Amino acid sequence: MNNDVNLNEKLKQYFGFDKFKGNQEAIIRNLLDGKNTFVLMPTGGGKSLCYQLPSLIMDGTAIVISPLIALMKNQVDVINGMTETDGVAHYLNSSLNKSAIDKVKSDILEGKTKLLYVAPESLTKEDNVDFLRGVKISFYAVDEAHCISEWGHDFRPEYRRIRPIINEIGEAPVIALTATATDKVRTDIKKSLGILDATEYKSSFNRPNLYYEVRHKTKDIDKQIVKFIKQNPGKSGIIYCLSRKKVEELAAVLRANDIKAAAYHAGLDSGTRSTTQDDFLMESIDVIVATIAFGMGIDKPDVRFVIHYDIPKSLEGYYQETGRAGRDGGEGKCIAFYSYKDLKKLEKFMEGKPVAEQDIGRQLLQETAAYAESSVCRRKMLLHYFGEEYDKDNCGNCDNCLHPKTKIEAKDALLVVLAAVMAIKEDFRTDYVIDFVKGKDTNDIVAHKHDKLEEFGSGEDMDEKLWNPVIRQALIAGYLKKDVENYGTLKLTSAGKKFMKNPQSFMIVLDNEFNEDEEEESHEAASSALDPTLHSMLKDLRKKVSKKAGLPPYVIFQDISLEQMATVYPITLDDLQNIQGVGAGKARRYGKEFVALIKKYCEENEIERPEELRVRTVAKKSVLKVKIIQSIDRQVALDDIAEAQGLEFDELLDEVEAIVYSGTKLNIDYFLEEVMDDDHIDDIYEYFKESDTDDLETAMDELGGDYPEEEIRLVRIKFMSDMGN
Repeated sequence: MNNDVNLNEKLKQYFGFDKFKGNQEAIIRNLLDGKNTFVLMPTGGGKSLCYQLPSLIMDGTAIVISPLIALMKNQVDVINGMTETDGVAHYLNSSLNKSAIDKVKSDILEGKTKLLYVAPESLTKEDNVDFLRGVKISFYAVDEAHCISEWGHDFRPEYRRIRPIINEIGEAPVIALTATATDKVRTDIKKSLGILDATEYKSSFNRPNLYYEVRHKTKDIDKQIVKFIKQNPGKSGIIYCLSRKKVEELAAVLRANDIKAAAYHAGLDSGTRSTTQDDFLMESIDVIVATIAFGMGIDKPDVRFVIHYDIPKSLEGYYQETGRAGRDGGEGKCIAFYSYKDLKKLEKFMEGKPVAEQDIGRQLLQETAAYAESSVCRRKMLLHYFGEEYDKDNCGNCDNCLHPKTKIEAKDALLVVLAAVMAIKEDFRTDYVIDFVKGKDTNDIVAHKHDKLEEFGSGEDMDEKLWNPVIRQALIAGYLKKDVENYGTLKLTSAGKKFMKNPQSFMIVLDNEFNEDEEEESHEAASSALDPTLHSMLKDLRKKVSKKAGLPPYVIFQDISLEQMATVYPITLDDLQNIQGVGAGKARRYGKEFVALIKKYCEENEIERPEELRVRTVAKKSVLKVKIIQSIDRQVALDDIAEAQGLEFDELLDEVEAIVYSGTKLNIDYFLEEVMDDDHIDDIYEYFKESDTDDLETAMDELGGDYPEEEIRLVRIKFMSDMGN
């Protein structure tokens, strides 16, 4: 009967579209026929329509299980907006009060409601289960179905309870939908939902309009992001960070630079989150800085860029998040910042979790690192991860394809790897294989007696940089495969065995190098752009000001501050506060003459100031700093503050120094009077007054052995606070 329905007519009636996209019609017909259905469709492919339209056609109420309250609200508004009567779509979740819940239930019982969105937690509540038992259910839709799998990028244990609850409420067809799932996750979903018989519909994961780029994450990342947004004025974008703290900080930096930005994370109250979301959809905000809590199912077609401030924990998560760009088929730039340090940090977070979970987490992280470091076409790597072939050698829309590296011959290296995988019985992962071919007698290799094999060390004379790219590109070429079920061990494919018998040319590109020293290099580069003439003039001015004030020059501005001034030419007091070691107080007290000198110098010499300067930072008063300042204001003993904050005493002094040097006044006299002799305080204070430097070692040499380091540091804090702020 259902096949008699004119679906095109219904599509036009409810949604105003003339024709279906991709597999949509086939998926809907399958569901109308009462069959279980599995849909794998990338973000922007039109997944929601696959359950929205049949729910409006079929008898009864469809239950849509979705993890996010924001998504439900968004979709319920959309459905109710296109039907003539209210109450066609509802949601049941923790945000509703009792009278709102009663209204939902009465609309369902009256047969008005065709579509009910529920969170998995709400579905399992006893009174909801009892209520739904008495309702005719047309079908169950499980959205974001990857949440059911530990191998998915957003595992939620409550998703595991969906099948038992369906059995309690009553049988009906199930449609599971996800925008990202590897083979392993796909099997997991079908098994857990009890729909192994489901008809599977898989759309291509290729999004040709998206541009992918990975940049090395250095200290000037905030500047890079501000610059990028300024070059794309008025365009909508999302920036993903892993921590809430970073979300808040970055949103503040963007706002300081006149960018309409807001923070979004699960720690904000639901009212704020909802307002932010609406502001973004209505374009009163251009940029959302968010944790991954934002974006699932948010239907904003014209997001023009997605930036990953931190590298994501999995490639699935990355694909899902980048998929929010360019859903209208227009421009979508996806930029991820990567550093090895971040990778290590994420690995550290896993400590303390169950061993199996750690293992899964590490494997997923390794895939992400491989993607970031590889020089292969990004599109090719992503699609390969999701089990899809990409035939072109150059996609023309990623950083690796636009700036291709020279290919090198790696036939011999591949033969070494394939022979090694065979010798160790296809039972080990990439890192083990690499150690084996390099001839590293690790504890693991010795324990397995693999150091005795003929193939051990067969690649030790070859360049170490070869092995990772050879293995990664052999996987893409289909000579090797990973057994995900078995901890990611490397297996030979039939193509790999053929290659061993009949070797041919195997051209590869070496990985991109993300050198950790680059951060330091960028720092040096900044000082090498220093204007020596201006630097000398600033030093003279500092000397003059210090003489007038009767203070050592370093109290006015530190050497590093002058160097930066002679590099980036600050010409306003606001600009000056972006200089290291210059707080608002210091800028107001001493800054006027310095910016006037720089401005005059720029005009006389027709100097074009660097654009970066306009990137304003915000004072990062972290929670710790605020607590320290408040405790000192209350005259709590410094050793008690250290203990309360879980710090060593010298760590606390580091924090207090940073606060004082950035221009905040702190009065620690109450503590000094308690722990130090007055004469000692006066002697050290006098020393700093006369000295040309605030260097600690120099002070200890000059003052002799009578004064402990701690005392010198404490008085230096007092001196800088009194004189410099």
